[in-house]
Amino acid sequence: MDDTILVPTDGSDPANRAVEHGFELAERFDATLHALYVVDTRRYGEPALSSAEIVVQELEEDGTALVAEIVERADNRGVAVEAHVCHGAPHEETIDYADEVNAGLVVMGYQSHSHPIEGRMGSVPDRVTQRAGRPVLTA
Repeated sequence: MDDTILVPTDGSDPANRAVEHGFELAERFDATLHALYVVDTRRYGEPALSSAEIVVQELEEDGTALVAEIVERADNRGVAVEAHVCHGAPHEETIDYADEVNAGLVVMGYQSHSHPIEGRMGSVPDRVTQRAGRPVLTA
């Protein structure tokens, strides 16, 4: 196990389970947890003074609050943590950030808010699992 664990989140129940697994693994292996939230701009585009700008801004604020909560929970558990919020395609940004921080493991929910089909892996974790070039644990 490497000393860096990436946990991308969207606030969904599977993502919250992944965060818990990430905490447990970070504690066990004395690893740094990286919490990532990606504002999916494929749906709205990058904002340019439109109603999409308001939606993207709200999503960014939600993501910032979500990773801040993870940081607080990690601090309470004595887990080293870093938080990052970015824009783009979630699977691409997750893979790029995993490369940037040289994550030894990505821990993520098997579904997201946008793919709540029972028993089926969502498209983002599926793409990350296939393309990350590193271990990916889905919860």
